[in-house]
Amino acid sequence: MSKPTDRLGRVAILWRGDEEARRNAAPETSRFKDVFAALADIGVDAEPVVYEDDVRDAVSAQLATFDGVLVWVNPIHEGRNRANLDALLREVAACGVWVSAHPDVILKMGTKEVLHRTRTMSWGCGTALYQTAAAMRAELPSRLAAGPRVIKRNRGNGGQGVWKVELLTNQGTRSIVRVLDATKDASEDVALDDFLDRCIEYFEDGSVIDQPFQARLSEGVVRCYMAGDRCAGFGHHKVKALVEAPAACAEAGPRLYTSKSDPRFQRLRRLMEDEWTPQLMSLLDIPRGDLPMIWDADFMLGSPGADGSDSYVLGEINVSSVFPMPDEAPAEIARRVADRLR
Repeated sequence: MSKPTDRLGRVAILWRGDEEARRNAAPETSRFKDVFAALADIGVDAEPVVYEDDVRDAVSAQLATFDGVLVWVNPIHEGRNRANLDALLREVAACGVWVSAHPDVILKMGTKEVLHRTRTMSWGCGTALYQTAAAMRAELPSRLAAGPRVIKRNRGNGGQGVWKVELLTNQGTRSIVRVLDATKDASEDVALDDFLDRCIEYFEDGSVIDQPFQARLSEGVVRCYMAGDRCAGFGHHKVKALVEAPAACAEAGPRLYTSKSDPRFQRLRRLMEDEWTPQLMSLLDIPRGDLPMIWDADFMLGSPGADGSDSYVLGEINVSSVFPMPDEAPAEIARRVADRLR
């Protein structure tokens, strides 16, 4: 497709990388080449910007020359967090550069706390929130008595800080639990007090989330990709994380991507576009124009309804660095960016 004559504006596509990555950054060789191409086709000029904390000031000056910036940086990467980058992005936004996703929007919808803030929606599942280690120590035992729970640190990616916890027995004054780290294959049996001690560091992120374990997790997770308030496709895969049955683990495989028109997920699409996203925007006070250009929501299967249709339970929302994505998503992102620039 030829480039339109009238250009709509200039945006940066920002990701994290070292000096070599900055030196070699080019649209046609980056992992975002399809996004660069889709933006060019719709009339938006896009350029790569590679960030690291040691070049913060140079990146700040660079971003000031753009109309907007699309950011792909994980909350935690090789021990580094986004604190310096988020401060920079707030400064750039305050000077009139449009940022997606803005750090304040990420704090509203891209942390695990969103599971508690939206627990009254029909995707909720009796989620609890612990503001302090003392509160978790006091409240978690009674919840474990009712069944296995999933503990999640507020900010993280790749399963970091996510645990399945199941009460085994009480031995005198010591409760024994079986815990499974989402990044590991094997569970271990430990004293509940010892596990709670492991979680103390998670409160550096502000809170810890506690959800009931979903018995149908081994049937797979559906990821709904959104460009603003419109569906941009789906991903589905059988998961290995937090699944202990050997047969179910053997079925685990890569995420398979599909279009937004996939007939298997039309009910989920309607729920996301017509019901859940408007409710999310209202609950979190996020204007439509501030929704990220690309974000996704991961759903586990809940109990079937009276008509046999599946229900969905929200497991997390990803905002900071949504990639890879369905083939249709770059064009959806480009359309959203063009609308925003207009």
